[in-house]
Amino acid sequence: MGYLSLTDADRERMLATIGVSSVEDLFRDIPAGVQLGRPLELEPALTEQELASHLGQLAAKNVHTGQELSFLGAGVYDHYVPAVVDTLLSRGEFLTAYTPYQPEMSQGVLQAIFEYQTAICELTGMDVSNASGYDGTTVAADACFIAKHATGRAKVVVCETVNPQVRQVVKTYAPGFGLEVVEVLHDDGTTAPERLADAAEGAAAVIFQQPNFFGCLEPAPELAAAANDAGALAVAHVDPISLGVLEAPGRYGCAIAIGEGQGAGNHLSFGGPHYGFVAARSDFIRRMPGRIVGETTDTAGERGYVLTLQTREQHIRREKATSNITTNQTLLALGGLITLSWLGPQGLREVGETCMALGEYAKERLGFPLVFADQTTFKEFAIRVGRPAREVIRDARALGVHPGYPLGRDYAGLDDCLLVCVTEKRSPAEIDRLADVLAEVGT
Repeated sequence: MGYLSLTDADRERMLATIGVSSVEDLFRDIPAGVQLGRPLELEPALTEQELASHLGQLAAKNVHTGQELSFLGAGVYDHYVPAVVDTLLSRGEFLTAYTPYQPEMSQGVLQAIFEYQTAICELTGMDVSNASGYDGTTVAADACFIAKHATGRAKVVVCETVNPQVRQVVKTYAPGFGLEVVEVLHDDGTTAPERLADAAEGAAAVIFQQPNFFGCLEPAPELAAAANDAGALAVAHVDPISLGVLEAPGRYGCAIAIGEGQGAGNHLSFGGPHYGFVAARSDFIRRMPGRIVGETTDTAGERGYVLTLQTREQHIRREKATSNITTNQTLLALGGLITLSWLGPQGLREVGETCMALGEYAKERLGFPLVFADQTTFKEFAIRVGRPAREVIRDARALGVHPGYPLGRDYAGLDDCLLVCVTEKRSPAEIDRLADVLAEVGT
């Protein structure tokens, strides 16, 4: 636990520097009617020793994947993070995510961002990528904003099979953007192109996820075609790890590719922070959120890197701004770049194939009815466990195994359904253990 001293003398010096005589003077311009006028109803302050003990007790409630065998996914995944990632991220040159405003002092960070952008473009089949986004949810809102200004339309269509947290963030941002959000229901775990086509009429964007939240593979080319036929921008929310075995969204007609990058190079970290990515066709380069690093030459003719485009409101005229992103997720995005470089195209393909093979083994070994039996899946699949999934999770965790995500939390009628995730880190023996635990806790 860190220690910051604050003595009465320190406080008096700070007040004198500000030019006031007391802390109360700092609030004198606030009308009395909106002031609380009494102390907050809080329990007495703890001593340092008591506070350290209390925080330790709270931290002990957390369980990491070294303590509990985890088959939990649903947007954050237990993929292997190579040792080189932490080694390079801990270097002083990179140990800040702050924006490199002075290119002459920041060539290393700028080059890292440039290489990251290049990797994302190669992975997604797009023309341009920004320097990274906050996470896989806010980049969906960014895509909506791009689409609104590119098309002049005020409706976005989101498939029900998109991660519920992504859908919720889009709905949260939509009123501020002046957007209507329309959801398209799924049919047996995937989205019907015909149903999407009807909803896409007059829409600025259509957002679908590949693989979707259930782990099922959507008919992505048909969904993109339906969006394009309606004059909407097709936006694919993709898992970077899947792109070693699945087609890049830029190859089947998408205008924008977005996603959560955590699976490529970031630890679980109890849910964050991680990084999101946004890539698009070059038509939308001036509407991209955040920053784009470009390559140039200096006065000596040497290669160099600069902040080429910045759409943040403090850098350009406010009415022209498309983003208020400040510090991007450079450090975490660098972890993604390192991992993708470490794997290479063949390694990424092998990880994807391993996930799929282990997933098929798990379906057979667990023996539970599949919720979407006719669908092809990647890394995740849903099973019916015969009683409320939350109860199964509780009982399994008592035996040291987290069996997955309760779909009833987000989808009506699926209270007895468990979303199981199998990454390349899980072994057949660990899947066997999951099967034994689920059999022991009963259904």
